[in-house]
Amino acid sequence: MARISGVVIPSEKQVETALTYIYGIGPKFAKSILAAANVEPTTRVKDLTEAEEQRLREIIDADYTVEGDLQRQVTNNIKRLKDIGSYRGIRHKSGLPVHGQRTRTNARTRKGKGVSVGGTQKKAASKT
Repeated sequence: MARISGVVIPSEKQVETALTYIYGIGPKFAKSILAAANVEPTTRVKDLTEAEEQRLREIIDADYTVEGDLQRQVTNNIKRLKDIGSYRGIRHKSGLPVHGQRTRTNARTRKGKGVSVGGTQKKAASKT
């Protein structure tokens, strides 16, 4: 099991796919990291040599913001938007979609479970 940036990447997967398990590295960055480290993308993680693993670690640490640092940066950006009271910050505060999506329908991921309004009906009389 290889450990890069504090994440244990799966050893049975190809390196290109396994790198995407690190927060902040997607398919595009994984390709560019492997090209810079001169590692074949189709090799399995378990077949990497120690030198190749070390090159990958060094490149990621030097050139990319990943995991905790990136999450902290994103959180700080959202906090800044909330503090200055921008439109996007207000949308974040109220838990609504931020990037202009419609909310009349859909938007359930941000708004939570739908709550019906005014749908109270009298209960049917029970037979006793």
